[in-house]
Amino acid sequence: MATGTLYTYPENWRAFKAQIAAQYSGARLKVASSAPAFTFGQTNRTPAFLNNFPLGKVPAFQGDDGFCLFESNAIAHYLSNEALRGSSPQAQSQVLQWVSFADAEIIPPASAWVFPTLGIMQFNKQATEQAKEEVKRVLSVLNSHLNTRTFLVGERVSLADISVACSMIWLYKQVLEPSFRQPYPNVTRWFQTCVNQPQFKTVLGEVKLCDKMAQFDPKKFSDMQPKKDAQPKKDTPPKKDAQPKKEKAGKEAGKPQEKKKKEKEAAPAVEEMDECEAALASEPKTKDPFAHLPKSAFVMDEFKRKYSNEDTLTVAVPHFWEHFDKEGYSIWYGEYKYPEELTMTFMSCNLIMGMFQRLDKLRKNGFASVILFGGNNDSSISGIWIFRGQDLAFTLSDDWQIDYESYAWRKLDPDSAETKTMVKEYFAWEGEFKHVGKPFNQGKCFK
Repeated sequence: MATGTLYTYPENWRAFKAQIAAQYSGARLKVASSAPAFTFGQTNRTPAFLNNFPLGKVPAFQGDDGFCLFESNAIAHYLSNEALRGSSPQAQSQVLQWVSFADAEIIPPASAWVFPTLGIMQFNKQATEQAKEEVKRVLSVLNSHLNTRTFLVGERVSLADISVACSMIWLYKQVLEPSFRQPYPNVTRWFQTCVNQPQFKTVLGEVKLCDKMAQFDPKKFSDMQPKKDAQPKKDTPPKKDAQPKKEKAGKEAGKPQEKKKKEKEAAPAVEEMDECEAALASEPKTKDPFAHLPKSAFVMDEFKRKYSNEDTLTVAVPHFWEHFDKEGYSIWYGEYKYPEELTMTFMSCNLIMGMFQRLDKLRKNGFASVILFGGNNDSSISGIWIFRGQDLAFTLSDDWQIDYESYAWRKLDPDSAETKTMVKEYFAWEGEFKHVGKPFNQGKCFK
């Protein structure tokens, strides 16, 4: 069963696909969608993020074993089960057909029509009217297909239904008023059936169909422009104008004022319906969760230098105990709670390193030596962690909570013989490790 973290911004319909798929399959999916765990335009531009996801786009998925995926359809597919993907080659191909249909036939006209009503794109009458006609054509195809079917493929919800329904959420919420959707009763019946499934509702909440077609609001569009201009171009992927608008600009190239106006209108990319809104939201800087603590005599960086450059048993460990401030720091033992799910040792190591990577901002006030014990299909993970303060550091910031619940935590008494032994063994990566019952395989350090 897949487990991991989905990075996205709030209310991203593309991320909804993966989240709903996980609800059906039972995959354990953690969602990082708001500060400080994830801030769109900031977190996805960091070297650590780009190392795993070179395009810096979301949604992006990182498994607990380190496996990384970008592109929403791939992520949703990975988090699905056989029932969602299709149980036969024919069903699988049909699912892929409708997933592609959503991307190629629904999203472009939906974006051209909906974007202006959200205030993130200038209104263009020709483009909007063309988009309406294309939406009608799409609805006709779906209405005919669903005339004798409850779902798009087979007799139960599949990834086809999830993908197509998610691509139509903003259409139904913003512009498909009763008179417009009236000729397509099968589509509306199917859409409402989908979004009212428990697995959909857990992710989407209540989806209310619009009563009146939303219209372009010039004031709303104008109000959003200064914020948009304030966004540095380097922090935003290049955007393409909606195709109908581009053609019009070409025809009217002889009109300098009109051309200049159109060049200023940066329409959002059709494949990122809500990304523009998210990019506009300014997130307040988070406070240092350790700022309230008094200064400690224990210098973590000095210990880390000793640990990295000198002998562990004769220099680093003695230095640690000689300078350790038990009032200003605490020692914790963490053990992975799901050893039965650990398979290949390299995957287990990726799981450890993935956690370390997501805790990058904790390095200044933390240290850990985590060990993988055993071998393939018979292993365990545990480690010793040192944190600033007396609390379990992960609870102090949402940014650090992605992985910690997968571990059982126990605060250790720095004066006990047990703690002295465990610190020595885990720091040195050698010893009896009597509490483990498996041989040492390899160790990883967070420093």
